[in-house]
Order: sequence, then C-alpha cells, then structure tokens
Amino acid sequence: MNEPERAMLLSVHPRFATAILAGSKTVEVRRQRVAAPPGTLVLLYATAPTMALVGTARIAAVHVASPKEVWSAHRTQTGISRREYDTYMRGATQASGLTLEAPHSFDEPVTLSALRAAGAFHPPQSYRYMKGDELLQVAVAGPVVGTTLREELGDLVSA
Repeated sequence: MNEPERAMLLSVHPRFATAILAGSKTVEVRRQRVAAPPGTLVLLYATAPTMALVGTARIAAVHVASPKEVWSAHRTQTGISRREYDTYMRGATQASGLTLEAPHSFDEPVTLSALRAAGAFHPPQSYRYMKGDELLQVAVAGPVVGTTLREELGDLVSA
C-alpha cells in the first residue's frame, strides 16, 4: 500500500541526521517492526540540542528480522558500533533496518518553535506517519520545507 500523501516523521540524534544527510549512514535501525513501503518520504527531525527538521530522504527498503540478522545484513551502513547497537537493541525480539536513499538537506532547518508556531506539533519518540493537515502545517512552518513537500507530494500541500 503506497500512499504518496503520507510521510514518515523520523526522530534521530543530530549526529545520525548529519550522517544520513551526508550519505555515510544509509540504514537507520529501529527496535520495532516498521511497515513503510519503498518510496515513502522521510522527514528527518534532529533531536536535542538541534530540535529541528533538517532534511528528507526516501525509504528504499525495510528489512524486518531479529536484531542479530539486521546487524549481520547492515552493520557497515548503520553508522554505529556493535556495542551501541547491542545496547539499543537489548531486550528487543524484532528489529527493522530502514534503507534510506536520496537524502536532501534543508538550507534552513525548521526549528521546533517554528513548527509549534504553525500549530500543535509533537516530535515522536521514534517515528510516526503524517499526512494531510499535519504536512500542510509543516509546509507553512518552513518555506524551504514547503517547497520540498510540494515537489515530493504535489497538490496535497499546495493550499
């Protein structure tokens, strides 16, 4: 089910956002099953101290398996050490490796305060899906983001 009007808002530590946007980190790992079709637009939210939308990427593939299998398949693409991975995955029975492509940095990040000034905005602990009015709110909060969303998602955010 590919929903072009839906985007994933993904919270990541600033160092990982930087690595994703630089193309050196191409797989983001999560402790739960992620069901997003290839082509899904990802809005990258860098957590504290940055606290801003910093860019986009696209999901190329999602690999759901045991934490051991996800590490074996993607370790060189995750941008983290085995120790960090094991600490993060401790207790998890399932993991997802999101292969990301086409990273795009915003010239001007959209700060949390700007996002909240445009309406109620709560960055997720891990990720969540956004569509419709929420995407329009993000487009209003940051003109550069709005341009990108209009290019990526079309008329949905052209209000």
